[in-house]
Amino acid sequence: MNIFSISNPRATRQVQLQGEARDWLILLTSGQATAADARALRQWCEQSPEHAQAFEDGKALWHCLKPAAEQVEPRARPRSFGRRAFLGGAIAASAAFFVVRATVPGGFAGLGADYRTEVGEQRRVDLADGVSLELNTQTRISRRTLAGGGEGLELVSGEVEVRARSQTPLRVEAAGGWLSAAHARFNLRNTDQNVCVTCIEGSLTVDVQGRSVLLESGKQLTYDANGIGAPQAVDTSAVMAWRQQVLVFNDATLVTVIEEINRYRPGMLLLLNKDVGQRKVQARFRLDQLAGVALLIRDAYGVKCTELPGGVVVLS
Repeated sequence: MNIFSISNPRATRQVQLQGEARDWLILLTSGQATAADARALRQWCEQSPEHAQAFEDGKALWHCLKPAAEQVEPRARPRSFGRRAFLGGAIAASAAFFVVRATVPGGFAGLGADYRTEVGEQRRVDLADGVSLELNTQTRISRRTLAGGGEGLELVSGEVEVRARSQTPLRVEAAGGWLSAAHARFNLRNTDQNVCVTCIEGSLTVDVQGRSVLLESGKQLTYDANGIGAPQAVDTSAVMAWRQQVLVFNDATLVTVIEEINRYRPGMLLLLNKDVGQRKVQARFRLDQLAGVALLIRDAYGVKCTELPGGVVVLS
């Protein structure tokens, strides 16, 4: 008789996948998962049908155990249930939190930021010499002492609108590149070390990877560790829509739309359907509408919508 035991290679693999799926669920519902985590989970699920099924089984188990946990501890919050039901994976998940990243925007560098905003928060900061900052959600900015004297800024992570009207050019660093502007209004964004700078008014200079580029009004430039793009003409009103509490998407993939929405709402929307994620989207959302956006995506694309603790919604 064939006995199915833990020594069976197939059984060992199944147990391993179940444990990894459990750790993913703990991470997602911890309140500390990032966009990079969401991308990593999608890649994990795409490795094989067994990976995807293990995650589906984990979600199903979570929901099966929830009523029993609520009867035992009716006053417990959903996240407390998560810790109880998946206690076996908590140590591994906690270790993963420490190894993979710090739990604030910008990682460890963001811990000492001079100016910051949290999820969904926007904030104005007026500096000396005619410089003002409008910080978007989840932004970290630090003051920097320049090599030749004087003071500049570093956008550690997030997004900021900068207005500079001064005799001495303002210097701003983002992911190793330097921006210099004396009379300009520009939008600067740094997410996962991918930088996008858009000149709204005036002009500024971008120095990065040994190149110096003059960026004029209505032009946008992107760069990352792999290189720097050429300046492109853009619709600046769409870039700056967040200042009116609106998100505008023109011919963006659904996965890009979801990653952007995740910057503004607590918890996380997680799309696991790769094909649906590549659909192109024309959309306009007010920030106060984002609580119900998962249902809009479900109805528009026919995906399955599963709610987890901590504001996490899995779309598959």
